[in-house]
Amino acid sequence: MSRNASVHASAVLIGERAVLIRGPSGAGKSRLAFDLILAGRSGQLPTAILVGDDRVHLDTAGEQLWVRPARELAGLIEIRGLGIRRCHFVGQARVGLVVDLAAEDAERLPPPEALKIDLNGVLLPRIPVAAGFQPLPLVVAALTTTESSCPGNLAADCGKGIGNHITSTIASDLVGAASPLDRQEQGD
Repeated sequence: MSRNASVHASAVLIGERAVLIRGPSGAGKSRLAFDLILAGRSGQLPTAILVGDDRVHLDTAGEQLWVRPARELAGLIEIRGLGIRRCHFVGQARVGLVVDLAAEDAERLPPPEALKIDLNGVLLPRIPVAAGFQPLPLVVAALTTTESSCPGNLAADCGKGIGNHITSTIASDLVGAASPLDRQEQGD
């Protein structure tokens, strides 16, 4: 496993993989991390656990990117209005999705190439979020919906070739576990 320098980012483990949240200072990385944890507690997403806030380390192993908290910040998260708080955390997680806050290339209907990023030689799904736009609904949608959630391929039916360019495997690969809603629909 190759060790890399720490990066200014936050990360939350959701299901089997982590969401890596990047962006400039003040863009809302800590807020999105805590919102994802709350979404896990409320059942919108599978259990969501903090990996690290503000500064994390990225390591590559083969074709996988791993994230771990900076040792001095492990288990700490900033909650605006309350300050630095202690939070349950995991020591490392495999990255499955990158969210770039205040992304200059964010668009209403992003081209397919904007929805992927190569980090340390690992190709990952990416969500570019415009400054001032609420990222939580985008991340929840990416984790809970797929192209196959609608009959047919909408992009193929559209003359402009536009549709949901996020691959149909993000939700199943990243989350890896059925949501409470899925379990309810299956009669569990």
